[in-house]
Amino acid sequence: MAKIMIVVGHPVPDTFCEALGEAYRRGAESGGHEVHLFVLAKMNFDAILREGYRREQPLEPDLAHARDVLRASARLVFIFPLWLGDMPAILKGFLERVLQADLLAVRGGQGHWKILKGKSARIIMTMGMPGWFYRLWFGAYALKLLRRNILHFTGVAPVHATIHGGIESVSDDTRRQWLRETEALGHAAE
Repeated sequence: MAKIMIVVGHPVPDTFCEALGEAYRRGAESGGHEVHLFVLAKMNFDAILREGYRREQPLEPDLAHARDVLRASARLVFIFPLWLGDMPAILKGFLERVLQADLLAVRGGQGHWKILKGKSARIIMTMGMPGWFYRLWFGAYALKLLRRNILHFTGVAPVHATIHGGIESVSDDTRRQWLRETEALGHAAE
């Protein structure tokens, strides 16, 4: 049994990203895993790191709980739409806020950058353009940013990715298939 943290990084509630998060949760729970689902659109926190990394910004209760779950989880799942070539600002702000204290400690020479070592991750992205085009033409920039510059940098490995492209034009059958596939990933804690 694994402890799993799912973060839906969409600023609007009740989206297909949230449905994917629920599907992963259902699958993981049916596989006997302990699961915590965080839908950022339904949480109460300031997504702006007001002082940068100059001093610690106190965490709101929702973020304090998320940070505790992050530290205790073996598996991290991030689900978000591609917006303007990147993850939505709410997800980036969430990551900056929950990681801030640990990164400040590292900066002060009290640790090392691999603060999330021993954890693995799954990234699930949705986007309007075809997934193959995003990978080929745009080089999967947001995926690389999260995988290499944030997750690998902090010690998370391996990091697997699923891209669902053409989200506005796919059929309901395709969406249902994606939900079933995501539920299966959750069941296997993959």
